[in-house]
Amino acid sequence: MAGKRRRNGHRRRNLAAVALLGGVGLTTHDSAKAGGMRREPGPKVNIGKTSSSSEPVTYLADHESYTKDGVATWSGNVQIWQGDQAMRADKIVYDRNSGIMRAMGHIAMIEPDNSTIFTNTLELSNGMHNAIARGIYIRMQDNAKIAANGMRRTESRINDLSKVIYTACKTCEKNPDKPPFWQIRAYDAKQDSEHKRIEFSHAYLQFFGVPVFYFPLFSMTDPTVKRQSGFLMPGISPHDRYLGTYATIPYYWVINDSQDMTVQALVSTRTGPQISAQYRNNLRFGKIRFTGGVADATRHNTSFLNFLDNRTESTSTTGIQGYARGKVDFVINRNWRAGANVNVASSANYMRDYRITGYGNEVLASDGFVEGFGVGSWARLDAQLYQGLNQGVIQNSQLPFVLPRFSYGFQAQRDPLGGVFSLNTTDFVVYRPEGVNTDRAQIRLNWDRPFHNALGQEWLFTLRLDAAGYQASHYRQQPLYAPIGGTHTSGQFLPTAALKVSWPFMRSFAHGAGVQIIEPIAQIIASPTRFYKPTSLIPNEDSFQYEFTDSTLFSLNRYNGTDRLDSGVRGNIGLHGNWTWRGHVIDFLVGESIQRSIDPYRSPYDGLGHHLSSPVGRIRLSPNRFVDLTVRGRYNPYGKPFDYGEALVNTGVNHFHVNAGYIYEPITPYYLYQQNYRFNQVSRAYSTPISEITAGVSGDYGHYHASVYGRRSLSRKEFVSIGGDVGYANDCFGLDVMFIKQYTFIGGQQRNTTVLFNFTLKTIGTFGING
Repeated sequence: MAGKRRRNGHRRRNLAAVALLGGVGLTTHDSAKAGGMRREPGPKVNIGKTSSSSEPVTYLADHESYTKDGVATWSGNVQIWQGDQAMRADKIVYDRNSGIMRAMGHIAMIEPDNSTIFTNTLELSNGMHNAIARGIYIRMQDNAKIAANGMRRTESRINDLSKVIYTACKTCEKNPDKPPFWQIRAYDAKQDSEHKRIEFSHAYLQFFGVPVFYFPLFSMTDPTVKRQSGFLMPGISPHDRYLGTYATIPYYWVINDSQDMTVQALVSTRTGPQISAQYRNNLRFGKIRFTGGVADATRHNTSFLNFLDNRTESTSTTGIQGYARGKVDFVINRNWRAGANVNVASSANYMRDYRITGYGNEVLASDGFVEGFGVGSWARLDAQLYQGLNQGVIQNSQLPFVLPRFSYGFQAQRDPLGGVFSLNTTDFVVYRPEGVNTDRAQIRLNWDRPFHNALGQEWLFTLRLDAAGYQASHYRQQPLYAPIGGTHTSGQFLPTAALKVSWPFMRSFAHGAGVQIIEPIAQIIASPTRFYKPTSLIPNEDSFQYEFTDSTLFSLNRYNGTDRLDSGVRGNIGLHGNWTWRGHVIDFLVGESIQRSIDPYRSPYDGLGHHLSSPVGRIRLSPNRFVDLTVRGRYNPYGKPFDYGEALVNTGVNHFHVNAGYIYEPITPYYLYQQNYRFNQVSRAYSTPISEITAGVSGDYGHYHASVYGRRSLSRKEFVSIGGDVGYANDCFGLDVMFIKQYTFIGGQQRNTTVLFNFTLKTIGTFGING
């Protein structure tokens, strides 16, 4: 029967299809792993199954022969498979009496998890479930590889390996015998395909063939696994200002296909231990994320001077301390969703000492909401709570409770007159234990009618109506500090009409390769004049910042809210220009405002102290694809200084990039509302100009990369922060050394220097040291 092909009585299957039977699911957020493997939980995925020994063995061969005593020999491109396992070889001898198959020559066996075993001699029994081989090579996912002197397989679940080498580095093509960048060399190893683990005994971690670390026992997750319970890589920091020497030991628990939890213990030399947990749940109709922790804090914190030169006593930071941070999003139906965000902590110093994410912010914000979307409409009902972290500046008793807030927006389609109507409202109840309490109902109606004429002019006619009603109390307290007592009901009503025209002139140049645009712009806005006196009964919850720049030159209201409104008769003029040719771009806008009335209660630094305002403008220069420069500002021709200015430049070529920025403002407006500015009790921080420069340089060459950045306050003549990163990364290894130096004070955190070392071994995990 030599020279014939035979099917063994079963339907022949395509080998390529068999090799793909063990599917792999898409996942994200891979974390460092030791015993466990942590990724984003997702829908259930099939990672392959073990074939049953009762399934038939199917083969294909160029030649076959049989002997009288039941020995079959298949040769010439032999392909054989059973269930989800497949194998090819030059020759296979099968003894039907003993059930043993001996494969020889260029053997490649494909496993259910898509890994492949290569060898030259292999003996199989019990179908393809038991095996013995010498000189094997296993290629797994993520370029992971195992080489061993010998292998013994039991029930397709356990591979016992001897004299093992494991690595995820590429083999040198010019010198295949050269040791890889890193490898684990062990006396023996056990690969458990059922529990998806690899355990090495008497293992050495080698770099370029030189042993660096010794592990009596080292266990890791199989590279084919996406999620598995177990201990993750521990972390250690030899020195921390607040914790001293500390270590973290995380454990990852896969609850089911959609849920997982990471529990981490932290022990330190300067304070008590902490236990924290992160819980994640991917539901069919939403997501749940929660992180929390509790600690026995024993470190006593002393008082400190904040940047307002106020001595602030630290909050209670000893004893049981904790924090909670969570986010929930639910999809109710195709139009509605709901959710909540929770951020609370027992104290700011606890967050600082234990390095809790979110420390350094001004406040912790929590909210719950219901939100709906329709055709041209949107609605949201929420409640908001805040906790202050910037001690000495923000007191918790002065922070508001917004219970509740309702927002709604609607925009209609174009009406028969050619206009577009829109409606917006934001209504809320604000309560402060110490401060102004406000109830507000507000609405804005807007109608825009664009049109153009035969001269090419673009016109926009706008009608707007702003209305609001208030009930407020405690005007004498922050943030108003108004000399008014009692509870008052008030309101405001402001109709506005505006007409804006732009007349773009365009021509081509550079033999048709470029386009030039010159566009004069003019606008007139008319409304009843209204100024907000210190004794005004209209409270202010959302309009503390007034911005007159090129970006708001043609805005009807230049406040960032609606409690304060621009009013009176004013005109705005501007000139916009653009040249674009052969990859070069020049774009600019200059303009100013002409106002009939001057607000006597305005800020002296807003550029609107005269009937003709300070000019504002911006210019962007991009001479080529390597350079981009944007400069904007406001110049005061009456006092001769700049009221405001900023610049941003980006430049670089392949593998090298530089960026820098600068900002200037004659005051620090944030601090205006921290003390009673109505009676000139303004802090020194308010009158200090903002004059800061930032710069950063980054580059890479081959496998190396580096970056450095810095931020310096020119007005205070001191650095704010500096830092840098130097690293190396190749196909299987990464090393980063990061340096961060902070010169500022944040909630009692003194100036400090941090050095981080992170190195990554592909398929094994990331190790970090914080110095």
